[in-house]
Amino acid sequence: MIEIREIRVEDAERFLKLCLQLDQETKFMLYEPGERNTTAEEQRERIQSILSEAGSTILVAEDQGKLVGYLAVFGGQANRTKHVGYIVVGITQAYSGKGIGTRLFQAAEAWRAETEITKFELTVMIPNERAVALYKKVGFEVEGVKRNSIRVDGNYVDEYYMGKIFEA
Repeated sequence: MIEIREIRVEDAERFLKLCLQLDQETKFMLYEPGERNTTAEEQRERIQSILSEAGSTILVAEDQGKLVGYLAVFGGQANRTKHVGYIVVGITQAYSGKGIGTRLFQAAEAWRAETEITKFELTVMIPNERAVALYKKVGFEVEGVKRNSIRVDGNYVDEYYMGKIFEA
């Protein structure tokens, strides 16, 4: 049974391992294999910092002690952007297509209801059709295109800028 919950500081090493695995498995995440050089202690400090911010969190999907996916919300820091949460999502290939993404977004929306956030936003590489479909399924709309936003294997890739607005 896969549990969706908020990350804890003691998850730092397992979360770092998850991120490193995602770097290896997909070209749709930001970091290339071997590029991430975060230590477990740095990851621990980053988790503490994120959890201390009212508009930020990391939700994890855990299966029998193993972290298999996550959804992070990074809240705006300036008064004019505190209502916006920027989303980053990653799910390992072995667990992709099993409804975890939908469950992570449901948990994020439940968490959001207790914050000042009235908009979620994210970017996604346009060729990542599976992710685009998930985001549309959970209510995100394409708000624009970021041309040549990412370079993968020497080629420029466009991204969709997507958002979901909630009633205040």
